[in-house]
Amino acid sequence: MTYPTQPEASHFIDGVYVEDTDGALIDVIYPATGEVIAQVHAATPAVIEQAITAGLRGQKVWAAMTGRDRGRVLTKAAMLLRERNHDLSVLETMDTGKPYQETSVADATSGADALEYFGGLAASLTGEHIQLGEDWVYTRREPLGLCVGIGAWNYPTQIACWKGAPALACGNAMIFKPSETTPLSALKVAEILHEAGVPAGVYNVVQGMGEVGGALVGDPRVAKVSLTGSVPTGRKVYAAAAAGLKHVTMELGGKSPLVIFDDADLEDAVSGAIMANFYSSGQVCSNGTRVFVQKGLRERFVARLAERVGTAVLGDPLDPETSFGPLVSARQLEIVQGYIAKGVAEGARLVCGGERLDRPGYWLTPVIFDGVSDDMTIAREEIFGPVLSVLEFESEDEVITRANDTEFGLSAGVFTNDLRRAHRVIAQLDAGTCFINSYNDAPVEAPFGGMKSSGVGRENSRAAIEHYSQLKTVYVRMGKMEAPF
Repeated sequence: MTYPTQPEASHFIDGVYVEDTDGALIDVIYPATGEVIAQVHAATPAVIEQAITAGLRGQKVWAAMTGRDRGRVLTKAAMLLRERNHDLSVLETMDTGKPYQETSVADATSGADALEYFGGLAASLTGEHIQLGEDWVYTRREPLGLCVGIGAWNYPTQIACWKGAPALACGNAMIFKPSETTPLSALKVAEILHEAGVPAGVYNVVQGMGEVGGALVGDPRVAKVSLTGSVPTGRKVYAAAAAGLKHVTMELGGKSPLVIFDDADLEDAVSGAIMANFYSSGQVCSNGTRVFVQKGLRERFVARLAERVGTAVLGDPLDPETSFGPLVSARQLEIVQGYIAKGVAEGARLVCGGERLDRPGYWLTPVIFDGVSDDMTIAREEIFGPVLSVLEFESEDEVITRANDTEFGLSAGVFTNDLRRAHRVIAQLDAGTCFINSYNDAPVEAPFGGMKSSGVGRENSRAAIEHYSQLKTVYVRMGKMEAPF
């Protein structure tokens, strides 16, 4: 089968596709079969310079437009993403391996939501007037300049828009570097933005590995860096950005707790655990992989969870009936298998899953561990795969203490029919993005981000505007100016 996945060129800069074959060759692999479906070249220093120069020039044109005009362009881009959702979803499935059943409702559509939301906000980004007697002060909300976005491989279309939409709404330009594992979708986002009316140079995409990201982050002409990635990568990027006193947003990893009390609706709680562990084959940073279940419900919960997980359909990801896809790469499969082996070796009970399917690609059946203790490796480290750990607890105070015993703080969830307890517990969990009787909802209207090692700043909602703009204060004296001499 021939897949229409090879892009016109590796990079999108200054409104056109750009190629430089001197850059390292990157194979794009379809995780479901292991086939190479496209190739791109990493950005050379010349390509990086071209992107920065174009971004600086385009940003001035874009910032000079009114907020309403910028908003119209972003809204049109959202419309185009929705119109082309099928083709974009197929490309996303080929790029990531995620089932079309998922990409068709969670990827380009989520990106369109972000463009539409921030397009609607663009005209409202005003300052304020402060009266001081007959003198007065006014503030101006101004763009930062040239922003760099560095994406992760699990939601490439969504992340390209989550970073680009608020940046562009505020009048900035962006250079977006997708993960080298999933480089295709961001090119289509750039193409659509340009078609919708974004001036040349305002949204550029360059490919490459860590050295390309490092060159962009370290360039003194870059004003802002936004990363979605792992905690170790975040520490490196944060340090490099800090050296240049750049604005930074970091959306990093997690080992989030999902707390299920014994009065919770069993089917709802099981559904929450599935969404918190097995969507995108477990490759979601906010996943609630430490599932704390109160003693009175644990046995029934584990039995019903295993029964429900057994109905997952591991088939052709392009088939709408398929509900569970492969891992993104051979390397990620190897990492996850290593954690499964550690879980067994350290005494956790493997309820089901962990089998490597006898077919091409990076397929692994979803894993449930029971009898997990807080000190086990699978309960301490982020796995980024379909591995769910069940931990038993007895009291509310106990589970709050144990849930917070981690360096991470991205997400947390609580299932209970006692809403007073739900709010009381959520208030005490050290996490930035939380859920009650639900899990992993991420509407663009709500801030998304973490505490502790899980990140800095927030994406989405009006909160993102603060991370892509700066305030200028202007004092206006209406009378004479006096001085002591």
